[in-house]
Amino acid sequence: MSRINTNPNSLIAQRNLQANNKSLNTTLERLSTGVRVNRGKDDPAGLIASENLRAEKSALGSAINNAERADQLVNIAEGGLQELSNLLTDLRGLVTSTANNAGLSREEKQANQLQIDSILQTVDRISESTNFQGVKLLNGNFDFNTSTVATGVSDFRVNAAKVAKGSTVAVQALITKSAQTGTLFLSTGATLDLGGGGSGLFTIEVGGELGSRELSFASGTSRAQISAAINTYKDVTGVSASTFTSGAITNIRLNSTNYGSDSFVSVKTVNAGGIAGTGVGIYGANGAAATLNPSTTINSTFAAATNGVRDVGQDIVATINGVSATSKGRNIRVNTDFLDVEITLKTATATALGGVAAFTINGGGAEFQLSSKVDVGGKVALGIQNVAARKLGSSDLGFLSNLASGKSANVVDGNLEAAAKVVDESIRQVSGLRGRLGAFQRNTVGSTVRNLNVSLENSSAAESVIRDADFASETANLTRSQILSQAAQNSLSLANSQPQSALALLRG
Repeated sequence: MSRINTNPNSLIAQRNLQANNKSLNTTLERLSTGVRVNRGKDDPAGLIASENLRAEKSALGSAINNAERADQLVNIAEGGLQELSNLLTDLRGLVTSTANNAGLSREEKQANQLQIDSILQTVDRISESTNFQGVKLLNGNFDFNTSTVATGVSDFRVNAAKVAKGSTVAVQALITKSAQTGTLFLSTGATLDLGGGGSGLFTIEVGGELGSRELSFASGTSRAQISAAINTYKDVTGVSASTFTSGAITNIRLNSTNYGSDSFVSVKTVNAGGIAGTGVGIYGANGAAATLNPSTTINSTFAAATNGVRDVGQDIVATINGVSATSKGRNIRVNTDFLDVEITLKTATATALGGVAAFTINGGGAEFQLSSKVDVGGKVALGIQNVAARKLGSSDLGFLSNLASGKSANVVDGNLEAAAKVVDESIRQVSGLRGRLGAFQRNTVGSTVRNLNVSLENSSAAESVIRDADFASETANLTRSQILSQAAQNSLSLANSQPQSALALLRG
């Protein structure tokens, strides 16, 4: 059968040729670009997934750069702090050297004071000059901004906090167990009564966390005199004494000078001396010291206390923003991924139960974006406190600037014991800051970079599976498409020549 108006075989050949040429063009495009998904129609779902992975890869790369930049910034801060540590070590040696009072002339002390003044000036200069791209690092620029500090807070430090943009963090403490000193009461009578003999001595050993001293008293010694004698050595023993009256009963109260489980008071009888009187002995606190009732809380008579009677202080127990705090004496601290704060409470607050609205964090700190997702969870905010001389130290001990000429802790005519304590506290604070920065570099930055690199590798691999061309498969498709295209061209040529057979009928 021969028809010339319609040639189905030619149409079939044309359709297949077009399809084969399209497949050939797609394969050539993939081989030339190396990409399987060049446009949405190639793989709509794959394109969406691929673009999301590309965005994630870009964010991961930026997060890695951020982490490396954070490491560089902290390196510079650490360099300044290391020099501060060296200066404070030299300063501690100068204070100890100058304390050799009888062995130094006033001129030598003044020369040491000149060195101390120079060190303090250098500390301030390092605090002001250490910078990263012009941004000062150790002058408090990267400390947290706080407000509404409670009157019951003595000192506080915000080491880290995550504060969402435009919001604040209220730091609330709830005290569930109060801080306490070691406390004992000595009932000796208004004056010592050693049985009327007058020749014996009443001898006790009073001890605390710093040491102990043996004290002897004759018959007729008053409470006030015993208290004064004990207080003479309070800087050596860590125990202070005072007369205490509850109702109609008066006695001597011994307290450790510090709060917490490391502090204690002990009394050991070396020689009772035949002490006489109603209710004399060693008593413990019955609940609050103000309700002491010696008639019911006696620990021991003096004669029976040859092995000593001891009372240990108590650390404060509290929560901060619902998290159990670690505590030492009047100091409490929490360290979580969202909040790291240290708070030292004043005595009146630390020894009472209840809530304390400590302060409010309004922002600040050194913020680093260490995650591909930009939100509060992906940020790390690190507090770098001001390390100027006027800031190192504490409200209880004083500050490093007090060691300057003319100040209360200068080494020429000032309080050298206070100076040594302030320098020790300053060394502790600088070392603690260096430790926090080092932990941030090693654990936070180091782990983050390693984790982000793994995520970047896996995201790249996932995108490659979706988007990249498989050259082995595409070259096979190329060969197939080429053969089919050539076959379709030959078939079309044959199909187009078929209608010419109709001419043979016309010749006949």
